[in-house]
Amino acid sequence: METMSKETQQLEGEDKELLSADNDIVQEKTEDSLQQNELEESHGKREKCHISRRRKQNRKYEEHESSHREKDKVQASSREHAVGNISSRQDDTEPSNTIWDGCRRARFLHGPCPAMHFGPKACILPNTSSVMHIQDPFSQKLTWNNPPVNALVIKKIRDESLLGPFKQLCTFLIEEKKLSVYVEKKVVEDRALAKDEDFNEIRNQLCTFREGYDDISDCIDLIICLGGDGTLLYASSLFQHSVPPVMAFHLGSFGFLTPFKFETYKTDVSKVIEGSAAIILRSRLKVKVVKKLANIQETESRYKVDENGLVPQSSIDTDSGKIILQVQVLNEVVVDRGPSSYLSNLDLYLDGRLITSVQGDGVIVSTPTGSTAYAAAAGASMIHPNVPAIMITPICPHSLSFRPIVVPAGVELMITLDPSARNTAWISFDGRKRQEIRHGDSIQITTSCYPLPSICCHDLVYDWFEGLAECLHWNVRKKQTKFTEMTDSSDTDI
Repeated sequence: METMSKETQQLEGEDKELLSADNDIVQEKTEDSLQQNELEESHGKREKCHISRRRKQNRKYEEHESSHREKDKVQASSREHAVGNISSRQDDTEPSNTIWDGCRRARFLHGPCPAMHFGPKACILPNTSSVMHIQDPFSQKLTWNNPPVNALVIKKIRDESLLGPFKQLCTFLIEEKKLSVYVEKKVVEDRALAKDEDFNEIRNQLCTFREGYDDISDCIDLIICLGGDGTLLYASSLFQHSVPPVMAFHLGSFGFLTPFKFETYKTDVSKVIEGSAAIILRSRLKVKVVKKLANIQETESRYKVDENGLVPQSSIDTDSGKIILQVQVLNEVVVDRGPSSYLSNLDLYLDGRLITSVQGDGVIVSTPTGSTAYAAAAGASMIHPNVPAIMITPICPHSLSFRPIVVPAGVELMITLDPSARNTAWISFDGRKRQEIRHGDSIQITTSCYPLPSICCHDLVYDWFEGLAECLHWNVRKKQTKFTEMTDSSDTDI
C-alpha cells in the first residue's frame, strides 16, 4: 500500500508539472499572439499614416496645379516667343527680358517628389538618416548676411583691349561702391597699365596677391571676371574650399560661362551688391591623387618643373612615402597617354568595383559644366549644370562600343594604370598642373561639396540655352521653306 501511495504521489507530481508546462505554452502562445496583433496593428497604422500623408500631398499638388493652370495658359504664347528668340540668335535679335521674366515655373526644377508606395503592399524602407533636402534650383537667389566689403577682379592677362574695362570697373568699385579691390600682382605690374598716370590714384589703392603664395580665400566676398571662360576656371582654382559668388563679363573669345555684357556693368554690379540676382551652383569635382614618392623624384629628374607642373612640395609626406594632392576642378579631369605613342591602358573603378579598362588616347571625367568643353569635342552629350551627375568620356577609344556614360554625382571613381600598361599616363586639372601618373599611383574622383556659385544674367535656364545658341551655334540651320503651291505628286495626296 505504501508503495502504491508513493507511486500515486509521484504520478500526481508529474501531472502537475505537465499541467504547468502546458499553461506556460498557452501563455507564451497568447503573448506571441498579442505581440503579432500589436505588430500588425502598428504596421496597419503606419500604412494608413503613409497613405493619408500621400493623399494630402497629392491634394496639395492638385490644388497647386489648378491655381497655376490658368496662368500657364496665359503665359504659353509668351514662353514660345521667348524660346523662339533663343533659337534664332543668328538673326542678332535680343529677346526681351520682361518676356522671359514672365515665364514662371509651377514645378520643381529637379522634377516632382516620387511616390514611395508601389501598388497596395510594396513601399521603400524609410531611412531618415539618408534623407536629403534640396532647394529648388530655380528659386536660388543671392543674398548677403552682411554687405560685401572686398571684391576680387580677375582680368585676362596679356590682353590690352581689357585695360579700359578693367580701369572703369576698379574705379567704379572703389569710388562709388566703396569696396576694397584685390587683383593679381601680375595685372598691376602690366606696363601698359603703369603708363596711365590718370589711373595711378586708383592703382595705389588696389590690393595685390600672388597665386600659390598668398591665401585670399577668407577675405573675398565677391569675384568679378573680365575675359573668357578661362577667367572663371582660374577663379575656381584660387578657392579650394568655399567659393564666393562669381560674376563673369563676356570680354573673351568664347564666353559660354560669362553671361554678362560689360555695357551695363554699373547696373548689373549694383543689383548683385544689393542681393538681387539669380544664382546657379556649378558642381565641382574633388580629385585626390595618391602618388609614390619615388615616382615623383623620378619624374622631377626627367621633366622640367614649372608653375603649372608638378605637385607642390608642401603636399609630400616623407613619413608614409606617398604624396597626396587634392584639387577642386570645375570643368574636367583629363587622363591621357601624354607624349607616348602607345595606347593608354587605364583601369576604371566605381565605388571600389572594376567597371572597365580604357584603351585609347585617354579618358575625360567632367562635371555638367565641363560637358560643353573638352567632353563635347570628344563626342559627349551636353548636360545642364543643375543636373547632379558625373560624365565619363573616352578619348578616341580603341573600341566602337565604348560610348560616353553619365553616372550619379555621389559615386566615387578611381583610375589607375593597368598592370599590363606599356607606358605611363598624364593627368591635368582644368588644363593646368599637368603631371605624370605611374604604376602604383591612383586617382580618386567624386563630387565636391563646394560648388561654384555663378551669378546668372537672366536665370539658370535661359542663360544656358542662350550660350548654346550664341557660342556653340547649337542646332543652327537654314529653315525649311513651305510649299508655295500644291503639286499633283503622289507624295502630297491625302
